[in-house]
Amino acid sequence: MFIQTEATPNPATLKFLPGRAVLTDGTADFRDSETAEQSPLASQLFAIDGITGVFFGSDFITVTKGEAEWQHLKPAILGTIMEHYMSGAPLMAANAAPEDTQGDEFFEEADTQTVETIKQLLETRVRPAVAQDGGDITFRGFKDGIVYLHMQGACSGCPSSTATLKHGIENLLRHFLPDVSEVRPV
Repeated sequence: MFIQTEATPNPATLKFLPGRAVLTDGTADFRDSETAEQSPLASQLFAIDGITGVFFGSDFITVTKGEAEWQHLKPAILGTIMEHYMSGAPLMAANAAPEDTQGDEFFEEADTQTVETIKQLLETRVRPAVAQDGGDITFRGFKDGIVYLHMQGACSGCPSSTATLKHGIENLLRHFLPDVSEVRPV
C-alpha cells in the first residue's frame, strides 16, 4: 500500500491519501481523543503524541499536529494508517452516529431560496476546492445578510482561512446573491 502525503495551506495539517475511499458519505471531524472513539483509526492516530485533530474526507485523511515536528510524526502516522487498512478494520465503529452536517442551521423562512442558492454554490464551487486542501466547509446559517459557515479539517485553525472566507467565498456569494453582505465562521 502506498500512501501519498500533501501539504495543506495550514502548516499544522498534512493531507494523507491512502489511494482508496476513506468515507463514502459525508465527512468526520475529530478534535479530541474522546470524539475519536467513534473511529478505530482516529483513536489510533490520537494515540500518537502530538496529534490534535483528525479529519476524514471522501478519499483523504488530514491530521493536525500541535508543537511536534512533522519529520517525527509522519512515519508513525503513515504506519498507523497502513496498519489500519491492512487489518480490514472498519473506519467507524458500528455504533458511531454519522456526523450531523445539517444539525444547527438557522435562517428565516423568507430566505429559503437564497439559502438553497448558497448551499448549491458551496456544494459545486467551494467544497471541491476546499477538499483539495484537506478540509471542508458546511453551511450553518443565514441571517441579516450574513452567511455562517463551519470550517473543518485543514481549514479549521488555518492562518489563511480568513482570506479564504473574505476574499474567496464572500466575493463568490456576493457576486451571485446581492442579499449576502458578509461571511463569518462559526
